[in-house]
Amino acid sequence: MRLLIVTALVVTFAAPVLSQDLTMGLAAYLRREYAMALQELRPSATQGNAVAQWYVGDMYQKGQGVSENNAEAVKWYRKAAAQGNQLGQFSLGAMYDKGWGVAQDHAEAAKWYRKAAEQGQELAQLNLGIMYYVGQGVQQDYSSSVTWFRKAAAHGSAAAQRNLGVTHLEGRGVLQDYAKAAKWFLKAAEQGDALAQNSLGVMYGEGRGVPQDHVKAHMWFNLAAAQEDAEAANNREVAASKLTPAQISKAQRLAREWMEKHGKGE
Repeated sequence: MRLLIVTALVVTFAAPVLSQDLTMGLAAYLRREYAMALQELRPSATQGNAVAQWYVGDMYQKGQGVSENNAEAVKWYRKAAAQGNQLGQFSLGAMYDKGWGVAQDHAEAAKWYRKAAEQGQELAQLNLGIMYYVGQGVQQDYSSSVTWFRKAAAHGSAAAQRNLGVTHLEGRGVLQDYAKAAKWFLKAAEQGDALAQNSLGVMYGEGRGVPQDHVKAHMWFNLAAAQEDAEAANNREVAASKLTPAQISKAQRLAREWMEKHGKGE
C-alpha cells in the first residue's frame, strides 16, 4: 500500500486574519497578478507580518511573479514559522523533507510538521503520521501514526482516511480489522481518492471486510483507472475476466452514475 507525503498547499484565508495592509497584495494574489502581489506584500513581510512572509515564500517557491528560488522561499517560511504561523511551519517542514533550498533533514522536517500539526494543520498531521509509519525523521511508531492520521481524517483528509484503511488492513497501530479498513477506504474513495478506490476494489474482489462482489470491484477499479492509476487498470482487467458481459455493463453503468453524482462526468 502506498503512503504519499504531501507538500502542496491549497490556501484559503478568512477576513479576520487580514490586516488592511495586506488587502491589496492578497487581492492581487487571488487575481494571479503575482508580480503586483509580491510588490505589495514584501513591505509587510519585511516589517514582520507572518501572513505576508508566508505568501512571499510561497511565490518564491513556485516562481510566481519572481524567479523560482527555494533558498529564498526557505528564508521567508522560516520567518513566518518562527512566529508560530502554521502554514510557515508546514512549508518549512516540507522544504526540509524534500531538501528544497536547504539540506534534506527528515528529523528537522518532522519537528516543523509537529509544530504545525499541533495547531491543527491537516497536511502536517498527515505527513507526521506517514513519518511515524515509515520511521523517517522519527522512531517508527504505528500507534502514533494512527493518532495523527485520525486527526487529519477528522478534517476530511482523503489521504488520511485512506491511510487509516491501510493501518486497519495491515493491523499496524490498531487491531487488524478488514471491515474498518473497508470503511476508511470507502470514505476516501467517495472523495475521489484513486488509491483508495483501487484498494476498495481489491477488498470487494477478495471479499475482505465486505461481501465479495466482482461487479463493485470492477466499478471501483474503473473509477481509479479513469484517474490514470495503472495498477487499478490492471486490476479492472482481472475483475472483468470474472464477469459476464452483462455484469461488465452493469459495473460500467455504476461507475458512470458515480461520476455523474460526484460531478466528474464531464
